Amino acid sequence: MTAPTPGAPGTADATPEAAPAAPGATADGRALPADPRSAATPHPAPGPGTPSGAGPARSRRWSWVERLPLRTRLVVITVLVLAAGLILAAVVTRTVVSDYLVQQTNEQLRQSAKSVASLAVSQPPEAEPRLPTEYFVSIHDADGNTDGDPYAWSHNLEKYGTPDLPTESLSDVAARKAQPFTVGSSGGTDPAQWQAVGFVNLSTQQSVYVALPLAGVQQTVSYLTRSLLFSALGIVLLGGAISFVLVHRSLRPLREIEATAAEIAAGDLSQRVPERPASTEVGSLSASLNTMLAQIERAFSAQEESERRMRRFVSDASHELRTPLATVKGYGELYRMGALDTPDKVDDTMERIEDSARRMSTLVNDLLVLARLDEGRPMRREPVHLVTMARDAAQDLHALDPTREVGVTGLVPGTAPPADLVVTGDADRLRQVLTNLVGNVARHTPAGSPAEVAVGRAPDGAAVLEVRDHGAGITPEQAKRVFERFYRADSSRNRGSGGSGLGMAIVAAIVGAHQGHVSVAETPGGGMTVRVLLPAADGYDGASSSSA
Repeated sequence: MTAPTPGAPGTADATPEAAPAAPGATADGRALPADPRSAATPHPAPGPGTPSGAGPARSRRWSWVERLPLRTRLVVITVLVLAAGLILAAVVTRTVVSDYLVQQTNEQLRQSAKSVASLAVSQPPEAEPRLPTEYFVSIHDADGNTDGDPYAWSHNLEKYGTPDLPTESLSDVAARKAQPFTVGSSGGTDPAQWQAVGFVNLSTQQSVYVALPLAGVQQTVSYLTRSLLFSALGIVLLGGAISFVLVHRSLRPLREIEATAAEIAAGDLSQRVPERPASTEVGSLSASLNTMLAQIERAFSAQEESERRMRRFVSDASHELRTPLATVKGYGELYRMGALDTPDKVDDTMERIEDSARRMSTLVNDLLVLARLDEGRPMRREPVHLVTMARDAAQDLHALDPTREVGVTGLVPGTAPPADLVVTGDADRLRQVLTNLVGNVARHTPAGSPAEVAVGRAPDGAAVLEVRDHGAGITPEQAKRVFERFYRADSSRNRGSGGSGLGMAIVAAIVGAHQGHVSVAETPGGGMTVRVLLPAADGYDGASSSSA
């Protein structure tokens, strides 16, 4: 066979599909404008054996399935599987029953064919059976032609028709070895197939065929088929209804999860998924979702609280800085206007400016300390003797108010402090804690009132440091907020006493950075006690310290 000439009509390369245009050109060779997206986002080449566009086409073809609800898909899948199983069972049952009935007919022919044939041969020609019978007997000569009328009940022939027996020679009949075979029929009101068997009569050199109609078998199989189909239809409908109810009930937890998710998306973070047994998939999912929702709610609450504190912090810091800045600005304007016309006025003004600058410097330093603590910067890790530090703090408080009685005791009143109590931490920061606490006592308790600095060890081994005063104390509501930044328990004396409201916040931040805890309580007999708990010397890891 001659190979086709390239470019000739009818060849493969003559069609447009066989000769694609070169990249960047049309089919007629004209250049196309460059597409800037082609270099940035090249199209992936289709896989081997995958026709171009098969993926998107298949995706579009099945997109309607993906839009169906899960319960609908589960019910449809259940019905389809049930229908397929019933149809397969019906086909297998029909085939097995049909084969069995045909085999029974064949067995009947094997057992009675020769007897029926002998009885038919002995009957006079053209004589009908004396009793109704389904057997059909036909005698053929050596060439296979019919020899005389068949022996059969005329009623059967009128109803089922006459079997279409083959025209076979004696050798062909003998070759069948008396094995039954199926033939059609002609005529009759209800034509049916016949099961026939042939054998050779050597004495007469004739072949004899004996046949039985398969109408009963076909009717039985047809009735069985209809019964199976109707029962399968009923089972599918009933199974579909039951599966719909069960799937609808089984997916109720998922609908509850969906409703809960919608409420959460609307902004209600307090919603939780109803709990289910943990041994089920939905129960495990519900537990995981509730844990995740709790974490999200805590994170949002922490974020909102952080934003609230930040706004308040900025507002309070601005408010605190505004007063000394206004003071400095006001005295500067007085000086520019020439109102300070005497040395005494100048000295008084400069003293007030220095006082305002000092207040701003203190506030800025406190804010810087808090900012560094918030960043979680690592602190020094060194042995700190708390008893020595407590005695120094007591002396500082006595120096601030010589009329005040200040003592260093153990945790139990009237007992001596331990000989030595060492913690690991930043000595300067811990000293700042005591400085702020005794300064708070000096500012907010009456002059001359006693105070104590108690040192000891808790039952769990933690170091305990308490600063006790015998002033007016604070209320439980004030105790909850005493460590907030810029909070003052007595706003009427805040600026007059020089406090900025950051001292106790710094205390809490430093103690938290040392992995400790600070709290306030009422002093027996009246007053306030600030209790500081610090890990023992071998229990503090400065590398993992963080701010409170």
